[in-house]
Amino acid sequence: MRSKLTQFAKLLTRQSSLVGSIVLATLVITGCEQKKSAKLDEILSKGKITVVTRNSPTTYYESANGLAGIEYELVNEFANFLGVEAEFVVNDNLKEISNMVTHGEVDFAAAGLTVTPEREMELQFAPAYQRITSKLVFKQGKRWPRNLSQLDGELRVVAHSSYSQELLALKKDYPELHWSETTEQTAEELLMMVLDETIDYTIVDSTELDLNRRFHPELAVAFTIGKPQTLAWAFPQSDDYSLFSKVIEFFGSQHSLGNIAQLQEKYYGHVEQFDYVGARKFHRAAQTNLDKYKPYFVESSKKDIDWRLLAAQSYQESHWNPKAKSPTGVRGMMMLTQPTAKQLGVTNRLDAQQSIQGGAEYLRKLKSRVPERIQEPDRTWFALAGYNVGWGHVEDARRITQIQGADPDKWADVKERLPLLQKKKWYKQTKHGYARGAEPVRYVTNIRRYYDVLVWLDEEQLEQTPETGESQEEEALVAAQPNN
Repeated sequence: MRSKLTQFAKLLTRQSSLVGSIVLATLVITGCEQKKSAKLDEILSKGKITVVTRNSPTTYYESANGLAGIEYELVNEFANFLGVEAEFVVNDNLKEISNMVTHGEVDFAAAGLTVTPEREMELQFAPAYQRITSKLVFKQGKRWPRNLSQLDGELRVVAHSSYSQELLALKKDYPELHWSETTEQTAEELLMMVLDETIDYTIVDSTELDLNRRFHPELAVAFTIGKPQTLAWAFPQSDDYSLFSKVIEFFGSQHSLGNIAQLQEKYYGHVEQFDYVGARKFHRAAQTNLDKYKPYFVESSKKDIDWRLLAAQSYQESHWNPKAKSPTGVRGMMMLTQPTAKQLGVTNRLDAQQSIQGGAEYLRKLKSRVPERIQEPDRTWFALAGYNVGWGHVEDARRITQIQGADPDKWADVKERLPLLQKKKWYKQTKHGYARGAEPVRYVTNIRRYYDVLVWLDEEQLEQTPETGESQEEEALVAAQPNN
């Protein structure tokens, strides 16, 4: 039975949601034949499921709005599926995580674990929820190695990781290859050590690198190591398949509902494409030009919009140039059209304060048009898309999304259909006709990336600034007021 369920798990990893539904139906039948259910009964009886995870931006971490991360959200969704509470145990040592699972100290591991042949010898993996590649990273400006034979310096990786297993296999082809392993540093810490030149190279997952390059564009990819791999939850090898079968059922429903894709878009949808020159330019601007306009962003944000989001949007619009002008006649910090500016009471589009205030009000108006059932952050992404291309075109894309059987209330689904507004086959069926639908996708993606960087820079500054009794936002508001 266990081998059959494992085959189902692998099938669900590979196949579409339609096949996933067939698998689910098979599982329902199989579930009727189950005899061993001690593990599931134990969890249901105590009303709690215990999970080991890692503290990482790709798994589980504390954000400004509370706990977050793909593993955190998936585990809580699974706990709700079972009708129990989720208890997280944090451990950053990969070997200890495996031991905790195999020794029964936790129910399973949701720790961004790569499925490898070595791990499959002692662990049982659920259906994969993500594909990644392993990247060898060096510092921009240093000599670029094209393969493992050209490494000239120290390569350090996380101990007991899939990277160390890959390197062991590659050593057969590269006998001179050498590296060190550490249990003291995380993958993110190793990336910082590459930046400060304590070490020369490290290897990390593609998602970990994508997230960190937003803040540290000097991290450069030398090459990809090995083939794409999958991430999955890990369970002990056991003849008690009651919990594992529920996990397969859970992932089948999550895939078929599009929830896995939604999570991927939420955490990684805006970081997959990297522009080194653009990233460096934005970092410089944020550190040299932003303070001049920050009081206006804080003042205009009020209580319902994060000032850093407004600032990110303004950079996307004008690169914080109050006199910016497009070929179509939109102008200013928030690139308002003349009719929109007049409607918002903006008398001078080239006045930075007026433009920012007008842009903020226009964004509020657009958010009010987004159906109330759409939750954040998608609500904001839809409003921003409307700011760029017009709300009517966003609605057209939502209708196309519905026609194609996807969810018109999910940004992850709608952003795939917005570019169809450039194709005659589709725009001739819409109310508002042709639109350059790829532009709002890039627009929202860039703003999300800029916003993440501004949040990070703001938090870094707060950590370095002594407490004065007044927040930076309050100081900025004071600075925005006219002189007495």
